[in-house]
Amino acid sequence: MEAISVTKLNTIIKQIFDAEELLHNIPVEGEVFGANVTRNVLYFSLKDENSTMSCVCFYPSYFEDIKEGDRVVVTGSPNYYVKGGRFNFNVIGVVKVGQGKLYEEFLKLKDKLQKEGLFNEEHKKKIPSDIKRIGVITSKEGAVLQDIKNVTWRRNPSIDIVLFNTKVQGNNAENEIARAINLLSDYDKIDVIVVARGGGSLEDLWAYNTELVARAIYNCQKPIISAVGHETDFTIIDFVSDLRAPTPSAAAELLTYNITDKKESTNIIFNNFYKVCKNYINSKINNFNIIKLKFLNYLDNFLIAEKNRITNTKNQILKGCDDYINQRYYELGIMETTLNKINPLNILNQGYAKIEQGKTIKKLEQLDKNKDFLINFIDGKVVAKVSEKKE
Repeated sequence: MEAISVTKLNTIIKQIFDAEELLHNIPVEGEVFGANVTRNVLYFSLKDENSTMSCVCFYPSYFEDIKEGDRVVVTGSPNYYVKGGRFNFNVIGVVKVGQGKLYEEFLKLKDKLQKEGLFNEEHKKKIPSDIKRIGVITSKEGAVLQDIKNVTWRRNPSIDIVLFNTKVQGNNAENEIARAINLLSDYDKIDVIVVARGGGSLEDLWAYNTELVARAIYNCQKPIISAVGHETDFTIIDFVSDLRAPTPSAAAELLTYNITDKKESTNIIFNNFYKVCKNYINSKINNFNIIKLKFLNYLDNFLIAEKNRITNTKNQILKGCDDYINQRYYELGIMETTLNKINPLNILNQGYAKIEQGKTIKKLEQLDKNKDFLINFIDGKVVAKVSEKKE
């Protein structure tokens, strides 16, 4: 048999689907998971207990009230894309018929744990403000770890990241995750734990909706952040954890401060402190200058007052001296006048003479006739003898 091309084989398959009338506009029941809108086209899958089917709908508004895990009946036709060799079920209508089995289990467990108090706020631990080391529970193969490292080290390169590698879905994933939480709970060298994985369907995220993992988080001694899926994804551990982050990258942002912002805020604080100190010092300098001027004015006034006091004292002393000297001059004048009055020379100058005979002779009877005596005139002396006495 001659070989045919891939295009021809895919075309034949498409023609078979298109030609079969029984496959046109048929209803199919299943559970919605993995819904994603791209360029106004909804891509999702339907599943039951044993199989899954890829679907596409060009009318996303039909699914506004449909969420992950809902059981629906979709109407449409199978379509085989020749170029990509893919099978899709083209949906042209949808009717919600209930909740899917997994979603029912999710709600049942959520209700149970909520009644037991595992979601209560009083059990939640405070996330440390100064984190030096983060424990991350995720797969080393996924992009989640790289996202956390990139965001963390871009914002603060000094933070360490400790990875506990686990499966994030599939068989035994919940056991590995719970074991990792229990081990990191007793690891003193980390400050906080992040349980993380990327987005996915309810089935993909089921390991994080198990009671085993939920109770491990509840009993953990370290603060735990859940960062599972996308912002619209919710799992049981989101309610048990101490904090929920919408994405793994958001968890890294929540746990780290931007070192650039920290530097800027520190610079702002420093500049404000510098201004406060500068203003304080300037105010003290101004106060000192005011006090200095007051002191200099006081000193000037004091010196002027002292100078005036000294000048007044000097003037008083000089006046006292002048008065004393004048008084002494006056007294000397009186004494001089008195002395002049009793000065013998003055008497002699008036025509009188002084007689001496060994002593001043005041009376005639004192003269001895047998001795010479002196007669003192103003301009000289005469030696004389007594020839005769007459009373």
